Amino acid sequence: MADLLSARNLTKSHPAAMLFEGVAITISERERIGMIGPNGAGKSTLVRILAGLEPPDDGEVLRQKSLRAVYIEQDDRFPDGATPLSVATSAMARRPDPRLDDEIRASIALSKLGFDDFERPVAELSGGWKKRLSIACAVGTDPDLLLLDEPTNHLDLEGVLWLEALAKSSSMAMLFVTHDRRFLENVASRIIELAPAYPGGMFEAAGNYSEFLARKDAFLDGQAAAESALANKVRRDTAWLRQGIQGRQTRNKTQVADAAARRAELKSTKDRNLAPTRTTTIDFQATERKTNRLLALHSVAKSMGGTQLFSGVDLVLTPGRRLGVLGPNGAGKTTLLRLMNGELEPDSGTIKRAADLRVVTFSQHRSTLERDVTLQEALCPVGDMVEYRGKQVHVTGWAQRFLFEADQLSTYVGNLSGGEQARLLIANLMLTPADVLLLDEPTNDLDIPSLEVLEASLLEFPGAIAMITHDRFMLDRIATEFIGLDGHGTIKEFQTVQQWMSHCKEADSAARDASRVRDAAPKTAAHKVRPKKLTWKEQQELDGMEASILEAEARAEELEAASADPTLSQNHHRATTLFADLAEAQQRVEALYARWADLSDRC
Repeated sequence: MADLLSARNLTKSHPAAMLFEGVAITISERERIGMIGPNGAGKSTLVRILAGLEPPDDGEVLRQKSLRAVYIEQDDRFPDGATPLSVATSAMARRPDPRLDDEIRASIALSKLGFDDFERPVAELSGGWKKRLSIACAVGTDPDLLLLDEPTNHLDLEGVLWLEALAKSSSMAMLFVTHDRRFLENVASRIIELAPAYPGGMFEAAGNYSEFLARKDAFLDGQAAAESALANKVRRDTAWLRQGIQGRQTRNKTQVADAAARRAELKSTKDRNLAPTRTTTIDFQATERKTNRLLALHSVAKSMGGTQLFSGVDLVLTPGRRLGVLGPNGAGKTTLLRLMNGELEPDSGTIKRAADLRVVTFSQHRSTLERDVTLQEALCPVGDMVEYRGKQVHVTGWAQRFLFEADQLSTYVGNLSGGEQARLLIANLMLTPADVLLLDEPTNDLDIPSLEVLEASLLEFPGAIAMITHDRFMLDRIATEFIGLDGHGTIKEFQTVQQWMSHCKEADSAARDASRVRDAAPKTAAHKVRPKKLTWKEQQELDGMEASILEAEARAEELEAASADPTLSQNHHRATTLFADLAEAQQRVEALYARWADLSDRC
């Protein structure tokens, strides 16, 4: 496969710290590269450099001539008053196709991604649908390389599955920064980790996440063995140096220089081996109450904006119960958690809480953080000591538990990265003893080591947990059971994520079958038509109308089936022709039905 992009000796630093130095990356055709690394390692900055949006301090990026690369940032931004159709049409205009109108191409791209209302204001879309719109605009321009920064953060589980299918069926190369381990397992063909634990600040391995972990462990074991061997050599060097250098022969000068180089190499190796152990300390406080029923919902219903989100919800949270809440964006998952913590009241039904129940909530919107205060004020509003588990801890030590350095305490919260804000939220939540933890997308922006520590803490928490997350790896590990909201007012219980996914597929299939039955209804009526006041020619046309409609529908269904071919995206010209033919066939069906209705009315 030909190389699309090659970066050599990339170096980038911020005023406070060096992000990375001497990084080299090559991206080839059709590759799907996952990039991981601890928060603050410079992943987003590196992707922006590869996209040509930010210059490196040193090094160069060589791109294939006429390379079409598209970058999708973490936060989706659109013009005021924009609609999905206007945004997608503008994107198509940047790479026009003379055979197909930009608006038609935009409509096709939006339809393929599940949009059904092209004129709805973008401002009203959920974060997941905004991310789908960004990806639709990018994919519609037929890029050679797609660069995505945390694409799964705002997607619901269905959206993540859709993105997986897109990535695996597409012929374009992709590089995505993500901490979604299941996504990495299912999609990546190569994984790169940007971290200080490796020489040159980077380690890569071909294969999925499981293969990467195996090779990473082998490398780190080898690096630990190298440290041990170096330490033995340095001890011998030190003993030799203490004996004193006899004379000034060249041999002795060389040995002294070699000994100094080995000491420097040992220090560097030690620092790299210590880097993986520097992780966030997460340990939620529990009240240890013995009450069996902490929170009970009985026949609860709730509507928002005139839409019924759910009704008849019966749910009991008990100590040790860890509930995963599933459903598409807009189905009411966050609303359900807001009902549990008392922020909202149900339209009907009752919610009973144990006496003096203590509920701690993690909000995905970071709404509890004040952006114009310093990190120190956010961690410790009064004085310089925080109380944790009955003990006083200095704010500097408390900050270091969450990987904040002392010189960061004066930084404003609004200037912290997404991962740093997530760690700050967790730090504040840990100070409050809880009976129930309500977690709304707690994994967003957290690096993989922090995710692993968070999972371990949740497994040890003795109270009840209700959790919304699209991280299937965390759901599989933490949740003991699940409830799924289908977005149409129905809520059901499931034992596994896979059961929920199977349920969704069956529901989609049933909906498609019902739609086909409704569409077939006019054909049944056509049998009853008896032409009366028509010309002989029109009567002949009406007599043959049913056969014409069936033939046209068969052609449209044939093209629809062809458009679902996962290999279609690998042939842009074939796709363009096929979608144009499909649009024409569907218009033909609509025209025949309209003609049939006109002739029937005149009978």
